[in-house]
Amino acid sequence: MIGARRLFGRIFFYILIAVIIVYTVFPFYWAIVSSLKTGTSLFTVEFIPRHPTFENYVALFKEQPFAYNILNSLIVAASATIISLFLALTAAYALSRIRFRGRSAMLFGILSVSMFPQIAVLSGMFELIRLLGLYDTLIGLVLCYLILTLPFTVWVLTSFMRELPRELEEAAIVDGAKPWRILTRVFLPVMGPALAATGLLAFIVAWNEFLFALTFTLSNEHRTVPVAIALITGASAYELPWGRIMAASVIVTVPLILLVLILQRRIVSGLTAGAVKG
Repeated sequence: MIGARRLFGRIFFYILIAVIIVYTVFPFYWAIVSSLKTGTSLFTVEFIPRHPTFENYVALFKEQPFAYNILNSLIVAASATIISLFLALTAAYALSRIRFRGRSAMLFGILSVSMFPQIAVLSGMFELIRLLGLYDTLIGLVLCYLILTLPFTVWVLTSFMRELPRELEEAAIVDGAKPWRILTRVFLPVMGPALAATGLLAFIVAWNEFLFALTFTLSNEHRTVPVAIALITGASAYELPWGRIMAASVIVTVPLILLVLILQRRIVSGLTAGAVKG
């Protein structure tokens, strides 16, 4: 009886895992299939295209500066992530290892910034970007994206750094190390997994951002990928080039999948690092 229950539970577990995998992977698979079809074949149900073609991918790069859009997204997302990690690392050290009045209030204030919807700060950010002369520039987008990535990275790295053994810091202080040396030589080497996990999530947020990119860019040369995909149009509203849209979606998603595969071990370590007790 017990053996039958275990067998039934195991079968149910594997069926559940299979359903979850199909539910999460199938939309991307269908986007790949649709990107390899053109014309009326887009509206036929074929799990494997009979006559696959790369026409949509070729047209995507020929008819618009999609390569520039990819490069813009890469520059903006990478810059926002790197700046956020640097600022968050220094802020996390102060908020987690240095005692001062108002520390908790400051931390919750930083977190509360991320609770505001983008539309609530859009008008203020527009005036700031226009005043600084950064409208329709990649630097302006990086500045805007910090509002989305910085609060999250500060909160996560602060939580991680709180769990690091205090003996590491005390030993460095005895050796005469200053705070910056403690941060870069003692804490930074053991924070690789946390930085990888936090940086990847921040990169995904910046890579997929749409509202700020649509509002603060005007020319095709400075638009990011999400905006470029949204502006792909056909002869009419009822004749959208779905093949090209699916091809663009596949191209945008592949870099994120590669990053997750490359950093998967560090991501898992970073997400479970909170179990370390000091």
